[in-house]
Parts: sequence; C-alpha cells; structure tokens
Amino acid sequence: MPAIAFCQSIKWRLTDPVHGRRTSDRSYRVRTGRRCTTSPANAFIMPAMIKDPFARLGLDREVLTVSQLNGRARVLLEDVFASIWVEGEISNLSRPASGHVYFTLKDTGAQVRCALFRSNAARVRQALKDGLAVKVRGKVSLFEGRGDYQLILDTVEPAGDGALRLAFDALKEKLSAEGLFSAERKVTLPLHPQRIGIISSPTGAVIRDIISVFRRRAPQVELTLIPTAVQGREAINQIVRALKLADSRGFDALILARGGGSLEDLWCFNEEAVARAIDACVTPIVSAVGHETDVSISDFVADVRAPTPSAAAELLAPDSSDLHRRVDSLQRRLISRMQDRLMRERLRLEGVSRRLRHPGERLRQRAQRLDDLDMRMRRAFEQQMHKRQVRMSHLESRLAAQHPGRTLAFLRQRLDVLAERLPRAIKENLKTRRLQLQTQVQTLNVVSPLATLGRGYSILLDERGKAIRTAEQTHTGQRLTAKLAEGELHVRVEDNHLTPVTLSLLD
Repeated sequence: MPAIAFCQSIKWRLTDPVHGRRTSDRSYRVRTGRRCTTSPANAFIMPAMIKDPFARLGLDREVLTVSQLNGRARVLLEDVFASIWVEGEISNLSRPASGHVYFTLKDTGAQVRCALFRSNAARVRQALKDGLAVKVRGKVSLFEGRGDYQLILDTVEPAGDGALRLAFDALKEKLSAEGLFSAERKVTLPLHPQRIGIISSPTGAVIRDIISVFRRRAPQVELTLIPTAVQGREAINQIVRALKLADSRGFDALILARGGGSLEDLWCFNEEAVARAIDACVTPIVSAVGHETDVSISDFVADVRAPTPSAAAELLAPDSSDLHRRVDSLQRRLISRMQDRLMRERLRLEGVSRRLRHPGERLRQRAQRLDDLDMRMRRAFEQQMHKRQVRMSHLESRLAAQHPGRTLAFLRQRLDVLAERLPRAIKENLKTRRLQLQTQVQTLNVVSPLATLGRGYSILLDERGKAIRTAEQTHTGQRLTAKLAEGELHVRVEDNHLTPVTLSLLD
C-alpha cells in the first residue's frame, strides 16, 4: 500500500491494482512522520511510493498497451480518490448539445479538467459561468482516449457555501439540544381554519400561488398578508416583527413562505432570532421556505413544514374529494402509461424481431424491389413519351391554325368590312355632332349676357371695368359706364340709395 498522510480519517477501498478487484473495505488512519500543513482541499501528502512502482504492481516484466496502461491508471485514481472536495475558479466552460458540462477548475498555480454529466448537471441550481468560484465534489479519473487526468463531478456548490453549512449545522445542533425541534412543542393545524395570516413578500409568485390555491380549494377562508422582506440582513428584524404582529392578531394559522433560492438567499430563515420568534408564537405556523429540496431552521422550528408555498396552502385548505379524484386519476394514468409502455416495448420487440432476418431474404427483397423499380421506371417513361406526343399534336394543331396565309385572309376580309362601315360611321358622327352643336348654341344664347341686354337691361361698370352689383359699391359723383344691347352710355351718380328698390316683374 502506498504511504499516504491524511489530516483526518478516510474511508479506504482496497482494490487489486492489476486485476481491478476490490479485496476489502476498512477504515484506516495512515500516518507518516510528516506534518500536514495543506488546506482541506489538498489535505494529503503523497511521498514517493517506492523506487520501482511497476515492481509493486508486478508489471516489471509485462509489456502493456497504451489502452491497458490508461485503464489501470484510471482504476487506481478512481479507487484512491473516490470522493473528494476541491475548490477553485471555473474557466473554459462549455455546454455541448449532449447536456453535459465541461470546464477547467483552476487556482493561481494549477488547473484540472472537470466533467459534469447531464444527470448531475440538472441538479445544480447555481448558474455556472467563467470566473465563478465554486466547490466541487467528485472522483479523480482518467479519460483513457487522451490520457487526460480529470475530475468526474457529482456536486457543484458556490464557494463559501461550506461556511454557511457549518453555521447551519451548529445552530441546528444548538436549537435541537434546547428542544425547539421536539414534537411536544408542535401544535396541530386546525381542520377548518377561517382566518389565516401569510408572512411573505407582497411581490413575486409566492403570494399569488397561495391565493390561487385558497381560491380554488377554500374560497371562504379570510387571508391577511403581513408583508416583509424575505432576503438580506434587514429581513431578519422584519420577519421577527411580522411574526409577533401576526401572533397577536388571533389568526387560526400562519404561513411563513418564500420562493426558492440559494443557501445565501434563504439564510435569513436560518437565523436564531427568527427561529426563536417562531417558537414563541402560540398560533400554529406552517413553514414553506424555498423548494422541496431546500431545508431551513425555520422548517424544523415550525409546527409543520411544507415543501412549497402552494403545498402549505393545500395543507390548510384540504379537499378530500379532490384527493380521491387525484388518486383515481393518478391510478388511471399509471395503468394507462404502463399499458402504453408495454405496448411500445412489445411493438419494439416485434420490430426488432422482424428486422433480424436471414441475409438471403434481404437479398430477395432487394431483388424484388429492384424489379419493381425497373417496371415503374418503364411505365413512367412510356407515360412521359405519350404525354409528349399528345402535346406535340396539340402544338401542331395550334401552329396550323395560326398559319400566316389564314391570318392574312382573315385580316383582308375584316379590312373590307371596316372599309364599308367607315363612310356610314363618319356621316352618322357628323350628324350627331351637328345636332349637339345646335343644342349648345341655343343653350349658350339663353344664358348669354347679350340676351339679357337685348331684353332692355344694362350692365353698369366702374372706372376699372368691374360690374356694379350693389349701391354700396358707388359714391356720389362717380363716373360709370352703362353697357346696352347696342352701344353704351356714360353716366354720373347723383345719389346712391342704399335702400333696395322692389321692381315688379309685371312692369
């Protein structure tokens, strides 16, 4: 066994390095004369194993291929470093279409490649990006194809989460020792609550989800929101004040709710002041902080812990008939999906069975297919030739119909007809135009000013030749010209009477 110094006890798996067989599982504390001074991320020192490691492996006389060498090196690495934590900074992050995540974890002095496969990447809530400081857990392995040393990860956490986790565990142990988590302190939720207080942020989806559940399941329940911040240092005092206020209002039950987030986002619900304020409440409290996988100190102290805010609302607004219907629906869906799955697998098995045929049968099928395609090609060629012949006959008919001789004869005949019709059309047109001219002359004589003058009227014009329409346009002593049917008169205005004079049409 190689001499390895650990700062703490580790679980060691003994594996035959040549054949890759596990021989035993024991707990060892292996020590050397050296003092461990490295950080927890590098909490071991590996001095020189022996002068000739191949002699220890029994490989001094065996010639290995590259694949065998990489395979055995991978087994050794995965056996020694089965599960370790490493802290560093992400760089060269890539996300191929397969859903796996690959990046390089580095510090100021070194770097190592990391692989996070799709199933584990789906559980990482932190948005990974270049430059992010993280702590990762996984096993050391070797990519045999390139001989690259790498980490196969199963967990990625933001750096600093470990300190919060230690604080969380310390407070949890302290409060548990004081009995704040004991079942004797828990209060049973009322079966039919009428007034419920909700301690949460007034914005966001949490309060809307809770209201939606009560509106659907128990619309008669009166809901009261006690608004408070749910993230940050200021949220601690606000949550404590909101709990005291809600407990004094005589609600049947309280819901302490917040949406999901990282451990830092939910930390205000892991503070001792909030935990003691929850314990001091007489009113039953349902804690619904974060998602189903999130656990906070508030969940342990509260009377009931709900996985989500919507689930908390459903706990206080139970609907047994809905539960029965849901169970029946799930049962029917389960049976239906099992039947569908069995049917798909049966069809898949039948398809695989049909595809597993003798090569001679496939050759016969291919030959038959070839004959069929040959006949189809011949029929298609004959049909195409027939279509082309029909089209050619049609074009010949059209060409004969459009022969220049026939066209010239038709145009000559039409020219003769038009030559006969032209003189008659000219005479008719002249006659029509003459009648129109006479009618327009008569109409023009009727509306002509000369006709008006011929009936004994006159037109008065001023010095500029403009017609006088009213007496207001003249002044005493003004020289005017009176236009008559024959000749004109020069007159002078003696007096202009502004009062209109009525003339009889009978005069």
